[in-house]
Amino acid sequence: MWKNGRDRWRRRLDGSGQDTMYLLVLWLADAPVTIRTRKFITNRLLARRQFVVDVLHPSRANVSKSELNEKLAALYKADKSRVITFGFRTQFGGGRSTGFALIYDDEASQRKFEPKYRLIRAGLVAAPTKTNRKLRKERKNRAKKFRGTKKSKAAEPPKKGK
Repeated sequence: MWKNGRDRWRRRLDGSGQDTMYLLVLWLADAPVTIRTRKFITNRLLARRQFVVDVLHPSRANVSKSELNEKLAALYKADKSRVITFGFRTQFGGGRSTGFALIYDDEASQRKFEPKYRLIRAGLVAAPTKTNRKLRKERKNRAKKFRGTKKSKAAEPPKKGK
């Protein structure tokens, strides 16, 4: 049994009419988290530090990436916007997650070497606006009916009334 201040004992009546005790475990967002790093490499060619991150969170379901970024930035004395975390997997049974982290030396190298989708996640690049799926498919199918330079004309929506 867990014995700490966050656990609560409750009473309830079961089907037979007898009251039984059960333990209600509260998962708190402010519970302590241990971060360990391994396989640390200073990658001068890509102007970054890279390592595997092990997160121990026994009394939490999981830890947010933004919280991890803040803690890693404090640990390695870096700006939290230069820290990228990804690829986290929680072990079966919970309580431990493993992932990968990068800390870039400066924003220019981060923009140069980081994949576009991770730059969008980090908020350094705006996501492109997409047209809706049905319109894209209609445009593609209209263009199939033409060859050469006429394909670009087919991409335009058809005129109303004709």
